[in-house]
Amino acid sequence: MTLKLGPIADDKPVRVSIDVPAEVYRDLTAYAEAHASATGQASQGPAKLIVPMLAQFMATDRGFAKVRRQ
Repeated sequence: MTLKLGPIADDKPVRVSIDVPAEVYRDLTAYAEAHASATGQASQGPAKLIVPMLAQFMATDRGFAKVRRQ
């Protein structure tokens, strides 16, 4: 299986609290399980996926890249 999200780096985090809808949390949980299976890493849980997913999204968002260049 190929997922867009690669291995998760182990950095020192900055704590941020967010509320997500239950449906999104269930999807993140399922994605975390699929990610663990695809990468061979132990499941990090859904919370650990949020930052890499956001980073991936921002890195590939052309509109955001254009704004940053200005």
